Amino acid sequence: MSQKQVVVIGSGFAGLSAATYLADKTSCSVTILEKNDSPGGRARKFEHQGFVFDMGPSWYWMPDVFEDYFAAFGKRPSDYYDLLRLDPSYAVIYGEEDVLDIPADLSDFKAMLDKIEPGAGGQLDKFLAQAKYKYEVGIHDLVNRPSRSLFEFTSPGLLVDMIRMDIFQSMAKHVRKYFTHDKIIRLMEFPVLFLGETAENIPALYSLMNYADIALGTWYPKNGMHEIIKGMVSLAEEKGVKIRYSAEVEEIEVENGQARRVRLKSGEKINADIVVAGADYHHVDKHLLNPNYSNYSEDYWDKRVMAPSSLLFYLGVNKRLSNLRHHNLFFDEPLGPHADAIYTNPRWPEKPLFYASVPSITDPTVAPEGMENLFLLVPLAPNLEDSEEMREKYYDIIMDRLEKISGQEIRSHVIYKRSYAHSDFKSDYHAFKGNAYGLANTLLQTAILKPSLKSKKVKNLYYTGQLTVPGPGVPPSLISGRVVAKEVMKENNL
Repeated sequence: MSQKQVVVIGSGFAGLSAATYLADKTSCSVTILEKNDSPGGRARKFEHQGFVFDMGPSWYWMPDVFEDYFAAFGKRPSDYYDLLRLDPSYAVIYGEEDVLDIPADLSDFKAMLDKIEPGAGGQLDKFLAQAKYKYEVGIHDLVNRPSRSLFEFTSPGLLVDMIRMDIFQSMAKHVRKYFTHDKIIRLMEFPVLFLGETAENIPALYSLMNYADIALGTWYPKNGMHEIIKGMVSLAEEKGVKIRYSAEVEEIEVENGQARRVRLKSGEKINADIVVAGADYHHVDKHLLNPNYSNYSEDYWDKRVMAPSSLLFYLGVNKRLSNLRHHNLFFDEPLGPHADAIYTNPRWPEKPLFYASVPSITDPTVAPEGMENLFLLVPLAPNLEDSEEMREKYYDIIMDRLEKISGQEIRSHVIYKRSYAHSDFKSDYHAFKGNAYGLANTLLQTAILKPSLKSKKVKNLYYTGQLTVPGPGVPPSLISGRVVAKEVMKENNL
């Protein structure tokens, strides 16, 4: 019998994960086709005159998920990159001279909360005990289910677990059961911000992210987040995966209900026995397939609640910066009535929240000596019409606040500047509505209610990544690749 050919579209975390599992666990020949000229998808990097910028993910949470990933192949993260635990984990800026440095040590964290709200440290123990339970069940069980049938979730034990995990209560109500001070509430609600909805509309199940934050810590891979991708590519190639860059797929050719080959933009055709789409799900579903083979209608897609897009700035600064940490969350403007602008309203917010990362504080290799690497992110609703004029307007807004709060001149010291927003996400990744983070993790977009990892009409076509199960984020994407690989192996007797 001839060796089966598996084609994986996209070399992001999910695509690399799926390809490596299939190459290692089966006798298939596995090829990744990557649209861009380097691996990583949103986790690509670029360099400019000694500055090294991670283009996307900048937070390293859930270290156990990365350990599990590499352990599946007899490896460890340390075989590919060195991890540093950040302390403080990050800074939360509520206003001028009103900054919380979040300590890595749990006892110090509790003491900090007690100073803000007497008794809050004891409440944190109760909050984290439940969050730990959710994390253990959620990350080590639920997210590993392919979510193709309700029957996967109907065992009596699991139903009890799901009730205990508060899937029908909002994160906002859950947090307020334990804490009353606004500063603590905002701190506890922060991890769900990029799940795509306000805490009022995100299930309390996701307090598991607070456990990841507070108990498991915030880490940084030396030389940048792209070192993870570099390690994954090395492992994939070690297992026999072939990766082709600048190889954009323009069509999946289907015959008799099966994907037989993919056609590249160059015109080249590549035969396939199995196709795993790690590219944007909507793009594959509506643009790479004949409409007769789409999983979902355009109306279905238009009704999905998307997680935010982002306006990003990559800045090279010709001096060292003070009064900033590696990660800085600017909550100096109340979210209030502007919250919906981050998620669904097609307008730019009046007073945006923003995030600033200065990785060169931790890692001098990402900026020239005596200089700083500064990354700014403004979460925005998807599907906005962005322009250079609008980008510059928001650059000035957030730089005014950054300079005022940190007490230093920055703009005049910026010697390199690049912006990135909706149109770039569409151009580089075919991102649906220019999203940066996939689907919002609302209750009605969880598990079996997400777009399916398996095509309903093409027998050998599967999907992986942030628009299918288990959801957006780096650790879920790693898991997504493993989950789909197992489904491929099971259904194709590999």
